[in-house]
Amino acid sequence: MSATQENRHWWIVAAASLVLGLVVLDETVVGVALPTIRADLGMTEVASHWVVNAYLLTFTCFVAIGGKLGDLLGRRRVFVVGAAFFTAGSAVAATAPSGGWLVAARAVQGVGAAMTFPGSMAIITASVPPQQRGAAFGIQTTIAASFMASGPLVGGLLSELVSWRWIFWINVPIVAVAAGVLLMMLEPQAGSSRGAGAFGFARFDYPGLALMVVGLTGITVGLMQSSDWGWTSPAIIGPLVGGCALIATFVAVELKRAEPVVQLELLRIRTFAGGNVVFAMFQFEKMIVFIFVALYLQHALGRSPIEAGVVVSIAILPTLITSRLAGATRDKYGSRVPLTVALVITGVALSAIGLATSLHSEAAIVAVMVVWGATMPFIAVSARPALMGAVPAAKQGEASGINLSVQMLGGTVAIGVGSPLLILTGSYVLLFLLTGVLTLGVAAIAWSMIERSMTQAA
Repeated sequence: MSATQENRHWWIVAAASLVLGLVVLDETVVGVALPTIRADLGMTEVASHWVVNAYLLTFTCFVAIGGKLGDLLGRRRVFVVGAAFFTAGSAVAATAPSGGWLVAARAVQGVGAAMTFPGSMAIITASVPPQQRGAAFGIQTTIAASFMASGPLVGGLLSELVSWRWIFWINVPIVAVAAGVLLMMLEPQAGSSRGAGAFGFARFDYPGLALMVVGLTGITVGLMQSSDWGWTSPAIIGPLVGGCALIATFVAVELKRAEPVVQLELLRIRTFAGGNVVFAMFQFEKMIVFIFVALYLQHALGRSPIEAGVVVSIAILPTLITSRLAGATRDKYGSRVPLTVALVITGVALSAIGLATSLHSEAAIVAVMVVWGATMPFIAVSARPALMGAVPAAKQGEASGINLSVQMLGGTVAIGVGSPLLILTGSYVLLFLLTGVLTLGVAAIAWSMIERSMTQAA
């Protein structure tokens, strides 16, 4: 390989990883700024939570098809279009004159994120020689983890020292430059089957996608707005019942289609299904901590956005240290035992955070969050090899898409449940205790569904 070719693929790795890092950053950067955004735009508490969940909801709905569109239309094209959506959504969010505009812009960002997230990994795989992919994905993982860890602190600094709008402005030049690099460095790619791209696009399961998007949106609206509109309101009952009916129809239809949006039959594999439950809970935990600890620190303890951002970032920083240990532990003991133990520890830690909020003890919250953050990598690192190892090699791409969708769905549900629960009860204690109990329940599921044959070290 020539020096020019090697430089070229490292430029591609850097550009794709930067965009992925910003996608991850936008999950964590907003939570600390919510009180400031709410006051500035005159939003209700529920409406301000939509600033988080609009992004997660569209990300959840479209991430499963992001990779499929890349195969049909070309990875470069879909990635750049996704980057354009993400950039446009960021620019509109940064200039939003009202809460409605901001929520809509976040939804557009989520669509862009869903198109670029799987594309980033596919582009690196296709561009980097096999013997250097480990290093390439190591760079990508480091950038993503660093951006995620810095999100709360960046959000606090920008919202307090400059303006919350700069949380979104910072995306625009970085994504634009990264997309430009990829346009120059990547060769145009045809669809996965020559001459079949347009035909495959025409055969795309649009009805299935529509059922999933409208169904999940209905359920999320019903949950999120219940504290404002009341559980007995037709405006709540209608979306909830209708959304559940549409999701049931979606499942029935997808199981019969030759080329469904989501290969649901893979969930019949016991270990794969159990692993996805774990990842949904993994994301559920993350969003509860990132969003609601930041809100508690500002609302209950009167901390500034910067101070709240520092505390939440403290919980994430240990992940950068324990990730390698988690991998070594999984390789030595397999997946089942480390995964179950980690879920038990994080479940207890979340319950302890709830008790610490009742004591209004910031020191106790920080101490427990460090334990929680240090343990979280053991969940992801242990679960992913088990669930992916349970799936046939020919289905790995589809399995990865399902896993990403289910993981993001866990975050959507976290805000959809956590927001009305907090508003209706006013109890952070109840919110964190409930999350802890749910995590312990998932620990039992992991122990029972992760098969012993799938947990042996490779």
